[in-house]
Amino acid sequence: MKILILHGPNLNLLGKREPEVYGKATLDEINKQLIKKASKLGVEIQCLQSNHEGVLIDALHEAIRWADGVIINAGGLTHTSVALRDAIAATGLPAVEVHLSNTYAREQFRRRSLIGEVCVGHIAGFGPDSYLLALMALKEIAEKK
Repeated sequence: MKILILHGPNLNLLGKREPEVYGKATLDEINKQLIKKASKLGVEIQCLQSNHEGVLIDALHEAIRWADGVIINAGGLTHTSVALRDAIAATGLPAVEVHLSNTYAREQFRRRSLIGEVCVGHIAGFGPDSYLLALMALKEIAEKK
């Protein structure tokens, strides 16, 4: 089983950017946790972070050829990008939307997700564990497919 993990804009600043909201873990630390957990689950993962919407969309298009599912933390693009939403839908792959913070306990604009409608699930508010929970859930979903 192969899963694409996409990290959107500003997530490269994790550990430095608003640690009271996003925690102290760096993106590299989160990816290392994911690699360790994926290995235990017998899953191969590929992680990509970009601050550019088009790079994320291109990665989704490429994933059609090799991935069994997608975990995506689209950052601020969650609330604004119709193009990213359409790219997720176009893949036909099960996708899980992930957020480190509880988006429903934050500003009003963060409570609306454009990508959520085309994802099989939404996990938020558990810090880095949100990604690990998504990995376990997506493995189960993909195996049933």
